[in-house]
Amino acid sequence: MQKNISAFIVAGLVLLPALLFAQFNNNTTSPFSRYGLGDLHDHTHGRTSAMGGATLGSRNSQQINYSNPASYTSTDSLAFLFEFGFNGRFSSYKNDLNSFTANDVNFRYFSMSFPISRRVSTALGLTPFSDIGYDLQVNQNLDYAGQVQHGYFGEGSLSRAFWGLAVEPVRNISVGANLFYFFGNLTRNASITFPENSYMYTIQKNNSLRLRDFGLNFGIQATLPMKDDQSLTVGATIETEQKFTGFNSDISYKTLVLYDSSGNPIGDSDTLTYLAEVKDKIIMPLVFGVGLSYVKKDKLELNADYHFHAWSKATAFGEPYQFITDRQVLALGGEYIPDRYSIRSYMSRIAYRAGLSYENSYLMVNSQQVKDFGISFGVGLPVYRSNSTINISAEIGRRGSTEKNLLRENYMKLNFSVNLYDLWFIKRRFD
Repeated sequence: MQKNISAFIVAGLVLLPALLFAQFNNNTTSPFSRYGLGDLHDHTHGRTSAMGGATLGSRNSQQINYSNPASYTSTDSLAFLFEFGFNGRFSSYKNDLNSFTANDVNFRYFSMSFPISRRVSTALGLTPFSDIGYDLQVNQNLDYAGQVQHGYFGEGSLSRAFWGLAVEPVRNISVGANLFYFFGNLTRNASITFPENSYMYTIQKNNSLRLRDFGLNFGIQATLPMKDDQSLTVGATIETEQKFTGFNSDISYKTLVLYDSSGNPIGDSDTLTYLAEVKDKIIMPLVFGVGLSYVKKDKLELNADYHFHAWSKATAFGEPYQFITDRQVLALGGEYIPDRYSIRSYMSRIAYRAGLSYENSYLMVNSQQVKDFGISFGVGLPVYRSNSTINISAEIGRRGSTEKNLLRENYMKLNFSVNLYDLWFIKRRFD
């Protein structure tokens, strides 16, 4: 057991710097990330990413379910869980004028969970919240100025470090909460240049948001036992409207560069606006979700979730977000294990998973809400002579539309995670 504990600690020390690097660097190249707080991440770990993200009612004793903190009490009384994951997104974008592709692969999250007592368990980790990453150029021609180039560039990430606690006050009822630290930086730059007219000013605008503060979300799960090792669990989560401390910088300036007869640069520059690190509040939306999970022990699990995010009520520094509306997500998924304890067949011990999700995203562009539909599938590969699992999944989907001069994304996401399971709390009877 001492060797296993040392291995877990070394794994954490090795993986944490890589994860921190990933969290502080933008992990997307999506034009959709230009709006709001960027591309939002769902709070799903390796197992449930193959199940459409449906997870609010799920209670699995050998996997971590961060999306509902009430699930932490499902951990075995002697178990320690450590999980980390990678993912990749491979996208093709198309509108009425152009098409292009983009690929993003990065280290994404880590978490760990263990019991404190028979009815109390805890978890902690670091997960992404949103990413910004785009580089766009729009050209137009004006009679009085010739060609005009509009450039848009953005990058950055928001993350959450969390510590969760769950209690089972009575049998089959569990309540929990996550205390999280919300942090990160988002940068957006814009420019206007006149490549055919050297007597026109170049306009630059740089905006950045730095966010840091603590927040809370809550969860509950109630399980109804049924005959033949079957059960039905109802889960719910809520994150109330919360105010977070943010620092806003907004700087814009104009530049004119000319050359004299000797070729020496002359010109003019002037600052148009200057707002540096102004402290204010960002109001994040009310978020709630409900889920249902049917389980036949060691054989079958079926989940269904509904989420609502009141983004239309969110504000940044006293102003509502542009192009943002309420978000709704419906997710369905399942897991099937032919024979979890089979001795002869490894294939029978594999967990086979599939799911689908439909989302009315929080983006509203040209009076049209951006929708997202995806199907997912994957496997949970048991590690030899262990309860540890390697989770592999893929999701194929479509976001947006080419109607009304908008953008459509066809994407495939690949997820890879390792869930390490060990017994740490066994009292020795013999030395």
